[in-house]
Amino acid sequence: MYVEKYLFRRALRPFSLSVALIVCLTGIIAAYKDGFTDLVSASLILCAGLLLQAGVNLINDYSDLAQLDAVKYEGAQQQIKRNGKIGLGCFLLAATIGVYLIYLSGPLLLLLSLVGLFGALGYTLEPINYKRRGLAVIAVFWLMGVLMVVGAYFIQAKGVTLEVFYLAIPVSLFASLLLLSNEIRDYEDDRDKGIRTLSVRIGYDNAVLCYQLIIAAIYLSVILLGVAGLLFGSYFALLTIPVVLLPCRLLRREKTARCRLTPETGRGYLVFGLVYCCLLAL
Repeated sequence: MYVEKYLFRRALRPFSLSVALIVCLTGIIAAYKDGFTDLVSASLILCAGLLLQAGVNLINDYSDLAQLDAVKYEGAQQQIKRNGKIGLGCFLLAATIGVYLIYLSGPLLLLLSLVGLFGALGYTLEPINYKRRGLAVIAVFWLMGVLMVVGAYFIQAKGVTLEVFYLAIPVSLFASLLLLSNEIRDYEDDRDKGIRTLSVRIGYDNAVLCYQLIIAAIYLSVILLGVAGLLFGSYFALLTIPVVLLPCRLLRREKTARCRLTPETGRGYLVFGLVYCCLLAL
């Protein structure tokens, strides 16, 4: 069971790649709306974002090594280490693209890139380990949400506005929601292995409540963006509510049924994100 859990195809978490796709698109489209567009750099931004997300996913399980018996779970440990090496390779490729984009955009992007890189590595690696400290849900909002949107915008526009930060909030909240769904799905395993995620620290019922509150915050932020005149036709985003709420039926189900919670949340992110980016483009 543990070997299967850490197989590459599962460790990669393809459903979560929607995070990188949507946050990068949000920054690119926001720049396009402001009159800045470069198809080459936009393509490189998307590639770097997807590689960074893949790298984060593949090193995500590295902290589990301390909880797995070296003899009983030798196969699982080897798979985790193998995935970690591939993840570091993804970071290296993303960094290579980043160097070129820094050359085009200037030293401020270097600072943003270093913050993002160290933040990604610190997700499960000591001594930071956001996951073990229960800070992953918060860290993902900034590192895989706001920072990537702002970075994508900056590469195109060579500057940043306060409006971009506001536009990043809904998709960044959804990134946190996806990470929280992963914690809820793995609640029993993390608790039994002593991995103190946010969900383990606050308890299962409170984690479910947080999941529901984040969904409410996502749509509230969209409505407020519309009221502020930053998002045309924001009410059309409400059409995605049925898809986004669909995973909620799994929140109170048994452990085996919850295995679909994270993939379905990722699907909701993709649908919401594409609609959101389309509205932003208008």
